[in-house]
Amino acid sequence: MSHNSNKQRRRSIRLKDYDYSQAGRYFVTICTQNCECIFGKVVNGNMRLNKFGRVVETEWRKTPAIRNTVKLDAFIVMPNHFHGIVIIVDDVPVGATRRVAPTVSPILKSNTLGAIIGQIKSIVTKKIHRMGLGHFRWQRNYWEHVIRNEDKLFKIRQYIQNNPLKWHLDRENPERIGIDKLEDEIFRSKIAHKVNK
Repeated sequence: MSHNSNKQRRRSIRLKDYDYSQAGRYFVTICTQNCECIFGKVVNGNMRLNKFGRVVETEWRKTPAIRNTVKLDAFIVMPNHFHGIVIIVDDVPVGATRRVAPTVSPILKSNTLGAIIGQIKSIVTKKIHRMGLGHFRWQRNYWEHVIRNEDKLFKIRQYIQNNPLKWHLDRENPERIGIDKLEDEIFRSKIAHKVNK
């Protein structure tokens, strides 16, 4: 059997010394497939959500009511992606783990970060399909960033708040014309990871 050198071995995307079973603050980014702009548009530095973007916002806001171990911090729905800070307030596992309940993805515990993101993606997809946009898909992955201190929290909140003002510099903007230094710092950080989900 010949070896295919083009295939790369999947390596771990988790932090080596980080305990993912602890409560904490996490910055997540979820993008539409092929960065398709379907949630609305940025006009004069303000995000104007359309009916599909409002579905994302509504379902995100429901998360703490569904999961009592979760609180939400700053978030924004952009034309083709979503940023949010999730606070897990109890000692529940974060990320992909063992199976527990048939109502959730079979490889995720119900209160993990992966399960939270998976549920949002699933519910939003179903609702948008019912609204007539049958081709809508999320990217398979999402970005996860562990927020370890108040300085990082401040910078990420600032980035989320100013995302519409800097849409022309956004890494997810198909018509990007430059680089946002704060965005570059956040996404190039050693603690920002793309998670397969």
